[in-house]
Amino acid sequence: MVRTRRSTTVGYARVSSIPQHTQLQHDALERADCVRVFEDKISSRTISRPGLTQALDYLRAGDTLCVWKLDRLGRSVKEVLTLADDLHDRGIGLRILTGRLAGTYAPSGEGKFFFTMMAAFAELERDMLRERTMAGLAAARAQGRVGGRPVVMDADKIAAATARRAKGESPTQIAKALGVSRASVYRHLAIVPSD
Repeated sequence: MVRTRRSTTVGYARVSSIPQHTQLQHDALERADCVRVFEDKISSRTISRPGLTQALDYLRAGDTLCVWKLDRLGRSVKEVLTLADDLHDRGIGLRILTGRLAGTYAPSGEGKFFFTMMAAFAELERDMLRERTMAGLAAARAQGRVGGRPVVMDADKIAAATARRAKGESPTQIAKALGVSRASVYRHLAIVPSD
């Protein structure tokens, strides 16, 4: 007698960078009764996502792939639809826990139309957010404000650092005297670090 595996719900969690944490996603996936959770700490724009690949390899017909939010699965309509259609072709469901597409993906009839439209809106929303961010930065620059980290080496500090360097002080001594990092001294005085 051949023993078949019971249908299971498998979770996938992803954050864009190492310092970010997947705990919120893990907690939600555990509440959704996922028997196993695969994860990636990598941008979705990266082609190779080992955790997602492992999850897809683990899934069998009758199983369900569960994600916290659609953008954890992919960043473009094409990518998400391709993945969802592949899951459907393999007899695997897709469950989204939060966001506008919360529910189970059904790739037929109105369900597919709704999924396609909502995924397109999600992509449009990301594009609009990026455009608003860029417009805000441009407006700030036009008013003389610059985003990013504050400048630690102003013209006076650069002049003082240059004078100290001319007197033979080391970058470490200059950095300590001016209250800045050695990297700032190297960068602003164009000093090549020695090994």
